[in-house]
Amino acid sequence: MTVTATRLGGTEPAARVRAEVSELAARVRADGRPPRLTIGTATDDDASAWYVRSIATAAGKAGIDCDIVDLGPAATAAEIRGRLAQLSADPSVTGLMMQTPLPAGVALADVAAAIDPAKDVDGANPLSLGRLAVGLPAFAPATAAAVVALLDHHGVELSGRHAVVVGRSTVVGKPLAHLLLDRDATVTVCHSRTSDLAAVTSTADVLVAAVGRTHLIGPAHVRPGAVVVDVGTNPTEDGGLAGDVDPAVGGVAGGLTPVPGGVGPVTTALLLRNVVRASS
Repeated sequence: MTVTATRLGGTEPAARVRAEVSELAARVRADGRPPRLTIGTATDDDASAWYVRSIATAAGKAGIDCDIVDLGPAATAAEIRGRLAQLSADPSVTGLMMQTPLPAGVALADVAAAIDPAKDVDGANPLSLGRLAVGLPAFAPATAAAVVALLDHHGVELSGRHAVVVGRSTVVGKPLAHLLLDRDATVTVCHSRTSDLAAVTSTADVLVAAVGRTHLIGPAHVRPGAVVVDVGTNPTEDGGLAGDVDPAVGGVAGGLTPVPGGVGPVTTALLLRNVVRASS
């Protein structure tokens, strides 16, 4: 396979945001408002635990205090909501998020409603999502925001372009659609019930895959020269990560984000920036 796509890496933009975060964190700490992120967990998922630890490590390097509150995989919705409400009321907590996956039968939107929108640094509270949808100030889900930030860093024009988002989750797909609309893109959202997915995605100038299905998007789904953003982080048998986009797409696309090393680093950096902004 001949790779023609430009590699749209996330390492450089993430480093720039982290440098900004460190400077802002030092400033608010000097003003007596130390930034503190608290992450709630309620799972025994190894990949989730690794991600949370990576956030905590990055926070520490940026001068942000970080606590992990483990409620256990058997936690009920009422228990999670109660703990999140307590943490929201704690003045020392400046940023609060609830990591997924959650216990069976527990919906993120339900429990995240207990997070104070002013501390909702990952944009999970339905109030935050609603404000985002109507163009009011709110913290956007960090992964959705990272897609736009990555495209901006690499000079990808969005105004007037056709953007297709594959995935309609409230974590990525739906908020990303609003963020792209705010940038004057024409947006189509696809999902599991979309008939002839390739017929839709192959019309995109910018294609974003965010469904959590390994290599769902192949060359036939991509218009030659299109920019493709891979949000997928699917675990492989050898302990690595695979995206939602087949690597063979690199022979068709004009630009392609890597997995790992694409959207992920930018997501973490933007999450920490939200924590500092919530502190100021």
